[in-house]
Amino acid sequence: MPETNSKFLINGGKPLNGKVKVSGAKNSASKLLVASLLTDQKCILHNSPNKISDLILTKEICESLGSKITIDKDTLSSQTKDVTNHIIDEDSGNKTRIAILLAGPLLLRTGKAEIPIPGGCKIGSRPVNFHIDSLEKLGCNVKIKDDYFILEAQGLKGNNIHLEYPSVGATENIIIASSLAKGRTILTNAAVEPEIIDLIKFLQKMGAIIEISTDRKITIEGVEKLSGAEHSVIPDRNQAASFACAGIASKGDVFIENAIQDDLITFLNTIRKVGGKYEVKENGIRFFYGGELKSIAIETNVHPGFMTDWQQPFVILLTQAKGISIVHETVYEERFGYVTELQKMGADIELYNTCLGGLQCRFANTHYFHSAVIKGPTPFHSADINVPDLRAGFSYLIAGVIAKGESVVNGAIYIDRGYEDIDEKLRELGADIRRV
Repeated sequence: MPETNSKFLINGGKPLNGKVKVSGAKNSASKLLVASLLTDQKCILHNSPNKISDLILTKEICESLGSKITIDKDTLSSQTKDVTNHIIDEDSGNKTRIAILLAGPLLLRTGKAEIPIPGGCKIGSRPVNFHIDSLEKLGCNVKIKDDYFILEAQGLKGNNIHLEYPSVGATENIIIASSLAKGRTILTNAAVEPEIIDLIKFLQKMGAIIEISTDRKITIEGVEKLSGAEHSVIPDRNQAASFACAGIASKGDVFIENAIQDDLITFLNTIRKVGGKYEVKENGIRFFYGGELKSIAIETNVHPGFMTDWQQPFVILLTQAKGISIVHETVYEERFGYVTELQKMGADIELYNTCLGGLQCRFANTHYFHSAVIKGPTPFHSADINVPDLRAGFSYLIAGVIAKGESVVNGAIYIDRGYEDIDEKLRELGADIRRV
């Protein structure tokens, strides 16, 4: 695992130019590794982001449960002939929200699971009630004891499940748990992100029967057994968007190898609206500064909307746009916790607890500051700042790249959760950055 106290020093003021390759999506690879526990046969994942700390932690948890995992460059092989433990260590479980997704494999293979109530990035409460309610509908008995979920089930049974909100994690949990459940599970108001489609494709290779309807309905026909499978993890669309924002905000020219247009359609439309330029190639997408950027209004939403993980790096881009931009966050109630540090660097951003947008928002009439008004263009100056979460962390790196002087970005461990060798990749693009 990366050093917990490492930080980045950035001497900014230079545009980013060159080529960068995005790795496999950590939000997909970690879930695929969890799904591999559904079989006692070997599963092989190619294009796996094996250096990312979130996947390293998922690997360690799976190994503690009996998985035998080997890594060769970007290929990960896992086999769990026997599940030797049904209890997830509290320290590991509290570091990642992946732990709750292991409920299905553990219940299906051992009849019980003990999972610590999860932690994660400081972006909101992110309750797991959707997960627990759904597991109970599948026939699981759930109790809480000493900050642990104690789960038991004599086999899982299919059921009709409707999500109040199309939660990505809950959708993944239900799909994984239902794959070997007895009977049919019909999930409505499901999330349909590209990472979920990747999970479904992997499970289908393993022998699962999963159908997707156009109205956010996913139907899972439980099968008796799943086999091993070989699969290539989709490229990370969040990394692609992050590097795109960095290239344009720094007035540079960056080619992002492996960026997939299909997974970035909404992002690309938004780039064009703000005045950024891009060119879709066969093996990636080129993003470049094409002149003055203009202010726009953005509302985050579940896929295929503008995803919440694109919001932070895009806010940096909007600080360099002329006029007043508005961002309405509808997914996580405390996603703007990173703004205070940007204000230290000169960002002109005001937060509001009202809905500055047209989308129906769960946080209306609450105290949460979930709308932002950004005035630009604003020159950034160097500062000593602290990272609160993964995506905010990368946005701080962009801020450091465009700021004059040397900035200190503390909390590299958060950024390492989602970006492999990020300092090396930014140096290849011309950034003056080093890890200490």
